Amino acid sequence: MSLSVSVTGNQFDLVLDSYNPTQFVVPFAMPSPALALFVILIFGSDLLGADQLPRRLPPAGIEIPVKISHELFAELAVIEKALRRWKESTPRLKSLEPDVAVYLKAVRYALTNGEFWNSEETEWAGNLLAVARRRLQMLQNNKNPCTTAEGMIYRGFRSTLDDSVQPYGLYIPAGLDHTRPAPLYVFLHGRNEKMVELQFLEQSRNLGRIEAPGTFVLHAFGRYCNGYKAAGEVDIREAIAHVCEHYMIDPDRIAITGFSMGGAGVWHLAAHYPDLWMAASPGAGFAETALYNKLEPPDYPAWYEQSLWGLYDVPGYVNNLFNMDVISYSGELDPQVQASEVMAGAYQKYGRTLNHIVGPNTGHKYHPRSRLEILRQLATTAKRGLNRTPDRVTFQTRTLRYDRCRWVRVVQIGKHWTDSRVNAYQKNGSIEITTRNVTALEIGANGGLSLGSTQVRIDGEILRLNNNTSTTVTLFRNDGTWSLDEPVLPQGLQKIHGLQGPIDDAFLEPFLVVTPSETAAHPRIHEWVQFELDHFVDRWRRLFRGDVRIKADVEVTAEDMARYNLVLWGDPISNQVLAEVLPNLPVQWTRDSVIMGPSEFSADHHVPVLIYPNPVAPDRYVVINSGITFREAHDRTNSMQNPKLPDWAILDIDVSPNTVAAGHVVTADFFDERWRVSSVSSDE
Repeated sequence: MSLSVSVTGNQFDLVLDSYNPTQFVVPFAMPSPALALFVILIFGSDLLGADQLPRRLPPAGIEIPVKISHELFAELAVIEKALRRWKESTPRLKSLEPDVAVYLKAVRYALTNGEFWNSEETEWAGNLLAVARRRLQMLQNNKNPCTTAEGMIYRGFRSTLDDSVQPYGLYIPAGLDHTRPAPLYVFLHGRNEKMVELQFLEQSRNLGRIEAPGTFVLHAFGRYCNGYKAAGEVDIREAIAHVCEHYMIDPDRIAITGFSMGGAGVWHLAAHYPDLWMAASPGAGFAETALYNKLEPPDYPAWYEQSLWGLYDVPGYVNNLFNMDVISYSGELDPQVQASEVMAGAYQKYGRTLNHIVGPNTGHKYHPRSRLEILRQLATTAKRGLNRTPDRVTFQTRTLRYDRCRWVRVVQIGKHWTDSRVNAYQKNGSIEITTRNVTALEIGANGGLSLGSTQVRIDGEILRLNNNTSTTVTLFRNDGTWSLDEPVLPQGLQKIHGLQGPIDDAFLEPFLVVTPSETAAHPRIHEWVQFELDHFVDRWRRLFRGDVRIKADVEVTAEDMARYNLVLWGDPISNQVLAEVLPNLPVQWTRDSVIMGPSEFSADHHVPVLIYPNPVAPDRYVVINSGITFREAHDRTNSMQNPKLPDWAILDIDVSPNTVAAGHVVTADFFDERWRVSSVSSDE
């Protein structure tokens, strides 16, 4: 059993929970010191640790009058029914359906999730339904409702992750020539725990705006409050793709900007997706985990979680930023100047200087003159645009999830979560390359290079591409020697881009939750599975703003296997899909035991969680008994919303799920580069 406390002003809710999803809530309305003393006296001071004080995202809303709720639900149902009828009868404009559905989703989520935080917001819900009705009427008259010539417009698209409809705002400048490709600036907003879809569609036009003549500005939603990581980073890329599909955008003149949480998002997205941007302008925010959270080594988490800081910590990807113009901003008095200071230090290690604009005597906001200077520098870069075949490319990564920049793509690395680099330079028909921890490398990935008779000098070895006619060439390293021939390796799996783990990686691609149709072998396992499954479905809805695709095991088809990462819940007795794939997974699971490598655990209170290539569809994952691995306690700061488990773990569920973990982690590790169990250690 665990206790959590949520705080709104001086109102406190104490929630005791166990495997059973039922909860009881004891409300207290008393000053903070009095409540703190009460909790200490009743529950003991050990319950007041940081991990027992989660921040619920989104926070609980207010109760709205029943009459207003009924009216909104009734109007919502009428429009949803009419939209379904139109969609079935008018396939020609079906791609515009999300532009209506996004308003309906905003109201439905606010009503069903309890996401009204003041009485005025019920009026906003009515406004959004009115917009949805007007847009639907335009569609029914075969007109596009989103052809606004200028100003702010809101649109929706369906995400590939879960088929949910997601919003974004698009500012269209006055006087734009729509016959010529225009630049696009992406703006990422700061943290606002009470800005879900309803508030975003009603209020985001009032956010700090980056505007430039002749330039589109995309205001991203980012799937709410996750620092533009996980599903948030997918949202940004899909929103950009949607804008490029519907408007004349120059793909070589896209820049990313943002402030606070948005500034952290800019650092992350610029460093991890350097191919997208001509320039990046992060304002404030954070750039890494340990220093931002003031963690000292005695307070560090398990070794594998420290390794997983390398998924998002930007200093480990700093070389990627050297391929674009970076315009960092901080207020002189803002504590979040720390992000730019950390990155300035990372630049200095390579003999470079970060372009850092400081707003004089300014706190956590843009200084007006600084904003103008940022826009001036962005405009200068936009005139030049992005060069996709520069003479020099510098690339750095720790995982094949992030594997490319310009004309360089890393195909294989020696060991994941280890610093891996490529420095490449082309001149006069010759390419010079140095690498670190890279075992296969593709050059010419974006075309534009002349590879016909190019000489490649890589790590001191010379290779000649005589009469080469392809646009790309892959170089392989085997036993320390580079060649053009792929080495002969034993048959089996290999970690590659999109199939490299950790567990959370499965949720960056389309996924399907597969529920058990039978009862697990042990009652405690069954109860745990039901609790954690419900927890994941609810958390995905609240934090990532979507309803997961879900099927019972008996309903899963061969097409599902081919299209989706499968998230399998249950044990081999209760889930027949899990039973089907289990013989080809690196874990043995019977009624009596769970065996991983040389270690064996009792099956009545141990559960394996893992990610692995699907034996039935090897270009997709299977995940067993896990959703996103960071939990409610980590929501207090976006910098902690990072993966908490590696490729696999054994959980002891004698320790109940809580806001930090789904159980006690007995042992956990990464698979090696060939998806094999590398080691097993246990505290039992």
